[in-house]
Amino acid sequence: MGTGGKEGSLKLSSQRALSFLLGAALPTILLFALATDRVGEQLSSVSGGWWGHNGGTGRKNDGTRPAAPALQEHEEKFPGLAELLPRVATEDRTVILTSVNEAWERPGSLLDIYLESFKNGEDTAHLLDHLLVIALDPSGLGRCVSVHPHCYHLENVTTANLSSATRFMSKQYLELVWTKLSLQQRVLELGYNFLFTDADMIVLRNPLRRIPVYVDMSVSSDDFSPARAHPLDNPINTGLYYMKATSRNVAVLRYWRAARVRFPGAHDQQVFEKIKRELVAKLGVTIEPLDTAYFGGFCEYHDDLSTTCTMHADCCVRVDNKVHDLTDMAADWKRYTAMAPEERKRVGGNLTWTVPVRCRESVKWRKPVHP
Repeated sequence: MGTGGKEGSLKLSSQRALSFLLGAALPTILLFALATDRVGEQLSSVSGGWWGHNGGTGRKNDGTRPAAPALQEHEEKFPGLAELLPRVATEDRTVILTSVNEAWERPGSLLDIYLESFKNGEDTAHLLDHLLVIALDPSGLGRCVSVHPHCYHLENVTTANLSSATRFMSKQYLELVWTKLSLQQRVLELGYNFLFTDADMIVLRNPLRRIPVYVDMSVSSDDFSPARAHPLDNPINTGLYYMKATSRNVAVLRYWRAARVRFPGAHDQQVFEKIKRELVAKLGVTIEPLDTAYFGGFCEYHDDLSTTCTMHADCCVRVDNKVHDLTDMAADWKRYTAMAPEERKRVGGNLTWTVPVRCRESVKWRKPVHP
């Protein structure tokens, strides 16, 4: 019986020890599971981060993972990006991205207006430290590095000529607007959130302060109304969008890029508009359009300088028209910020944006300014 008592005691002690170890391990396992959704793609980028290039299905035609050389080839598509991002990102691993070609980067053109707006905005100058400008051609890269510390050349993405002021909806234009998506996918896979903005825009207040934290993706709108039955009933504009570094958002970019073949001749925004409900239904992501009271554009903006965060030269064709009308609005902003707070309150609604006449005329846009 003495021996049996010892054996029983040992068994009980072993069970208690096992229970203790399991109890201690569970919090660690839970934390790891919660973190996996955010950084899992960093791990899967080694073993399968680029599967979606084959039709966006995440697998080859035979249902197996691609071979290691194929993965290495995709990773080498963006040489130096993984080393550059830590120098640009905020403490919470967020980067601001914009993409430009040589025509947009010429002196006095859109890149200059864009960068200058950060310097003249409210709580925006420090964001330049976290802005990565994607140059789509060697000439643009040379100009970028002369005016901004963080530039990246998107090499070998397309054989199309992206160096000129490409005509809206031309083959070259379509290549320009689609090339950004594969790089954005890689940014997410490396574990970084991003805010993408077109460079035909002025940034007046910190846009990150108006991005909702409870959704996977936030995207600007051409015609926003909170009264619509569903948020996605608002037409979207992909000139500005924010994406968290989650596996769901990597899947969004794969699906979005793969959907291009379903809509020949369409640009990225047109395709996204058509598939946005599919993304929610099939991938389980949450997408929220942004209010034009804060994220305005020439398609729709509010005549309230006290709330505007960004102003986008959408509903416009030709670089010279965008430059002209954005310059007018940047001047409006300088006049506004030069006023003392008391004067701003006194002037109130009497201070309005200069109407972007040239841009609106270029597309025959007749919608009135939002009240």
